[in-house]
Amino acid sequence: MSRIDAKFAQLKSDGKKAFVAYIMAGDPSEAGGLDIMKGLPDAGVDIIELGMPFTDPMADGSTIQLAGQRALENGMTLAKTLDYARAFRKSDDTTPIVLMGYYNPIYSQGVDAFLKDAVAAGIDGLIVVDLPPEEDDELCLPAQEAGLNFIRLATPTTDDKRLPTVLQNTSGFVYYVSMTGITGAADVQSDDVAPEVARIKSQTDLPVIVGFGIKTAKAAEAVAKVADGAVVGSAIVERIGRGDSTADVLEFVKTLADGAHRG
Repeated sequence: MSRIDAKFAQLKSDGKKAFVAYIMAGDPSEAGGLDIMKGLPDAGVDIIELGMPFTDPMADGSTIQLAGQRALENGMTLAKTLDYARAFRKSDDTTPIVLMGYYNPIYSQGVDAFLKDAVAAGIDGLIVVDLPPEEDDELCLPAQEAGLNFIRLATPTTDDKRLPTVLQNTSGFVYYVSMTGITGAADVQSDDVAPEVARIKSQTDLPVIVGFGIKTAKAAEAVAKVADGAVVGSAIVERIGRGDSTADVLEFVKTLADGAHRG
């Protein structure tokens, strides 16, 4: 059983929904980002999504794009992102870490070398937003053979004909993007999300986690009531970007986690 599977089993046993938090590796600084990451579990985060900085993050809004730029200016690399996981694992061997980003840095390192390093660093899953299911041979299948979950995104435009293809090699959980467009663009509406989550769950036994547009504890709670959990990224990264202290960022994260756990 992977760390992700174990986490969802534990949450189900506890009668709780999942809270997933996204941060960008290397933001606001190499050391500062790691400090925030290490504090996430105590703030109630069940799964950490760790952003891999990339120069052309086409699916991200300005908040995540700026975080990536700051990280790259701080000298962050894919290798240093994996160092985050290694450092984190010295004190936490249970909280799942999912790398989220784009294929180019992985391709540049070489898939086999990357997967070997990722597994050794304690990474549990991958979300690679620019690799469609038609390219599963590139990374998805090798990743699963290496023991990593490959988490796929479903969107409002993923119709019933497309959905089985999206779900075919997905593992860990399904990430439902609550709206079309880029990250951080609008506020989520749980009434719109509920039927879509139900539609996905009718075709898979995997947990369905909802992200995009969740900015408050109230929104996290509302989404968690209709899904298996909530993801927050831009609202957290925005506070990091404006210079909030680590303590203040983690306090905000805790309010979000508490909201999701009430769902």
